[in-house]
Amino acid sequence: MTNAKDQILLNRLADAARSGSVSRRSFMNAAMAAGITSTAATGLWTGSAKAAPSSGGTFRLGAHDGNTSDNHDPGTYVTFSMIQVAHTYRSYLTLIEPDGSLGPDVATEWSASPDAKEWTFVINDRATFHSGNKVTAADIIASMNHHRGEDSTSAAKALLSDVEEIKDNGDNSVTFVLAAGNADLPWLMTDYHLAIVPANDDGTANWQSGDGCGPYRMTNGEFGVRYTFERHDDWHLEGAYFDAIEIIVLNDPNARQTALVTGDVDAITQLELKTLSLLQRDPNIEIDNVPSAAAITMPMFCDVAPFDNVDVRNALKLAINRQDLNDKITFGAATVGNDFHHSPAMPYWPEDIPQREYDPDQAKALLKKAGAEGLTVNISVADSVFSGAVDMCVLYAEHAKAAGITINVSREPNDGYYSDVWLKKPWCVVQWGARPTPDVMYSLAYKDDAAWNESHWQNERFNELLLQAKSELDNDLRAEMYAEMGMLARNDGGTIIPFFPNFVYARRNNVQHGENLAASWQMDGARACSRWWFAS
Repeated sequence: MTNAKDQILLNRLADAARSGSVSRRSFMNAAMAAGITSTAATGLWTGSAKAAPSSGGTFRLGAHDGNTSDNHDPGTYVTFSMIQVAHTYRSYLTLIEPDGSLGPDVATEWSASPDAKEWTFVINDRATFHSGNKVTAADIIASMNHHRGEDSTSAAKALLSDVEEIKDNGDNSVTFVLAAGNADLPWLMTDYHLAIVPANDDGTANWQSGDGCGPYRMTNGEFGVRYTFERHDDWHLEGAYFDAIEIIVLNDPNARQTALVTGDVDAITQLELKTLSLLQRDPNIEIDNVPSAAAITMPMFCDVAPFDNVDVRNALKLAINRQDLNDKITFGAATVGNDFHHSPAMPYWPEDIPQREYDPDQAKALLKKAGAEGLTVNISVADSVFSGAVDMCVLYAEHAKAAGITINVSREPNDGYYSDVWLKKPWCVVQWGARPTPDVMYSLAYKDDAAWNESHWQNERFNELLLQAKSELDNDLRAEMYAEMGMLARNDGGTIIPFFPNFVYARRNNVQHGENLAASWQMDGARACSRWWFAS
């Protein structure tokens, strides 16, 4: 490029690429005629054409963490592969946009009463189930009530505990009536359990059929193994560029990576970080490394010895060298944790809470105080939790030896880990996906009666603050409450948080996506199947 005239030409070419009105060959010829190299022209084409998605092809995703116990009931969704599947064939009232903002899904708009006790959601009149029926207020109510009530076994029950009534307004809208104000309710509606399913005639949710109103219709599903989908032509949002989708469960990280390198799949979730640098050398592979509010947790049952002693819990928190884990396990692709489940990527981040450091001498002193010198404990883990999870626990066990603690690392089977180990064994390793606000996270996993209170932690003051913060409209006061809650969890809670991992996944270089990637879940907020496309 040598002059302003050539620059004008290139700008026009870029606009044409974005609109899809010029082929790649014509673009390259014209760009090189303007005096730039083929390499620069390729980069310009890629940057420009990304904004003009093309349709077609079958997208094959290799996904980790699938269990044969997975099923269609949204209240039981727990594995990462099922979360990918759910966002492929089902929809939600709201969604997390690629830039992290809150956007519409089945609801086109929402509004609240001044005290945030009533929220009204207007239903998209284009939203249609795969069976052909329009999505109605009755479907929304049945879908939400599936997670409510004394008999509900849904993991999302705690999220809707303050909902007193959901009303059909008769004008294609519904109103949630709450016992107390909740400023986060529209964000809460993005939770992956709260999928919209058809209503039965008796008002119950028909989740068993596998019907959904998402971007793709499931044509075959072998839970924990493989799923196939075809485009839902009546989907109500933009996207769904692929003709078909295939999600293949590949729990073994080496198998996932091999499948990507050989071209057997087009993208994979969760890379094995110790081989990341090697994979980056492959010109056919693109790596996406996205900081997130996801978390690795090590919950200890606070009502089971020896974890029922707060001094023992804090000794174990002091016996882990978080920076060493970040350097050697995540290779820097994470943010060091501080034993409270609030990431810097979330709002109301409490900067003033001191970082807990590795201190084996203090850990020893606490164990002596607790009468637990020479402590021996078992921790359960599987590599399906995240790539390197077992290695992390082995390294932690080495750290703990300096405090006189013996940690026996129990390697559990990948299949069935979340159904047979998590919430069953007194100390294990878990990966939590990112939640949009601290209230959602604390309500799911720390509230006294939450089904997923993974550490069985009970703290009256924490729960009092949780209730107050939920309805507090003064952001400064709300931030103060979350700071106090963070300190309570850090100093009294039963969960060790070594780090908040980045989402690191990969795709073949013919797979393209937009400028931003949602940090709510792996694979662009678990929506890669509907947001990404093949290069034309």
